[in-house]
Amino acid sequence: MSAKRENAAIVGVAAAACAVCCAGPILGVLAAVGLGTAAGFALFGTLAIVIGAAAVAFVLFRRRRRAAECTPAALQKRVPIELTKIRTRS
Repeated sequence: MSAKRENAAIVGVAAAACAVCCAGPILGVLAAVGLGTAAGFALFGTLAIVIGAAAVAFVLFRRRRRAAECTPAALQKRVPIELTKIRTRS
């Protein structure tokens, strides 16, 4: 073997050792980023569902409240009406 081939073999083994040694931490960082993304997606999705449910509940509550105010029993209150003379154009 020549010196160039031995040096190339040493560099190749060193590159392979570096890849094997550093693969764990690199994959760990990528996994943490992925888990953070998944957690954020779940958090904001859940938050959107809660806000949507609160908006629907608010609308339904307002509709029921208005419907209760416009029941026939509430409309049967006597209101005095004063008859006045209507002016006509001459």
